[in-house]
Amino acid sequence: MARILIAEDEDSLRRFVARALEMDGHHTVQAGDGAEALEHLQAEAFDLLLSDIRMPAMDGIELAGEAAALVPQMPILLMTGFAEQRERAELLMRIVVDVVDKPFTLPQIRQAVADALVAQAA
Repeated sequence: MARILIAEDEDSLRRFVARALEMDGHHTVQAGDGAEALEHLQAEAFDLLLSDIRMPAMDGIELAGEAAALVPQMPILLMTGFAEQRERAELLMRIVVDVVDKPFTLPQIRQAVADALVAQAA
């Protein structure tokens, strides 16, 4: 299955998403902010980046740009609970597969990840 980097500053949500994806057989690595996620991207290979948009240190928009420069073929999936953040992400749609609105259900995030991985394989 896929190696997925999850960048989310809310600990409980990050763990919740990681557990759900691990139930699908994926290997996850967790980062508490964009800067930590970027360090992981520079050191390890991932099949997907799943990132919150609004985070301290480095937000998901900046992280997506850095990730696309480092690993252009890796799909990027963003999450947000703020409409204005979704609008900022629209500018990145050439490098971002989708933006998932919070709150989401387990089936919704699992399907979004599955769709992003299928898009990468196509």
